[in-house]
Amino acid sequence: MAERPYVLLSVATSIDGYIDDTSADRLLLSNAEDFDRVDQVRAESDAILIGGNTLRSDNPRLLVNSEQRRADRVAAGKPAYPLKVTITASGDLSCDLKFWHFGDQKVVYTTDSAAAKLREELDGLADVVSTGATVDFGALLDDLGNRGVARLMVEGGGQIHTQFLSQNLADEVHLAVAPLLVGQAEAPRFVHPAEYPGGSTSRMKLLDATTVGDVVLLRYAPKQRTA
Repeated sequence: MAERPYVLLSVATSIDGYIDDTSADRLLLSNAEDFDRVDQVRAESDAILIGGNTLRSDNPRLLVNSEQRRADRVAAGKPAYPLKVTITASGDLSCDLKFWHFGDQKVVYTTDSAAAKLREELDGLADVVSTGATVDFGALLDDLGNRGVARLMVEGGGQIHTQFLSQNLADEVHLAVAPLLVGQAEAPRFVHPAEYPGGSTSRMKLLDATTVGDVVLLRYAPKQRTA
């Protein structure tokens, strides 16, 4: 079996830990410089993963925007765009979403009960893989490794980040903290309540702290914990 990918979680939050507000419009937490940094991280990745809930709510294309970075990927013998990955337990993903119609290959990880519906809905648009009665994140990483994915960038949302962190599957976290306060109890957060490895007193290793305009980028190694 091939080695599992290196898993990097990428997220922008407000100072009080929210990834969006409750308005109809997407809250822009990053600045232009940080968006460009994220584009660079995408270009350096073999695959980019986003959850089905975020796919439905934000309808992103999830691409490498820089023409030069795409050209550099091709020059290195890679596809212009990383493999695009999503997860859905319900299988409720429309074929009209932008995700399917931009970029190169796509793969969806789902459950036995939803796989047939998804294969019919996404016929010719994506490879549909069932991991059993539930979405098995370990099996997902094994399959991506077998597809040649060495570096996986995870862009959310909160449920997805929670699963990777609570199952100790994330190798690195890029946390961009914006100088905003959301303060809305119903707004989505970076992670949800869960049992995390080591509990509340276990500290992740800080790899780096950098200012990106008015945003602070914190890089952590979740698996390198101390009591």
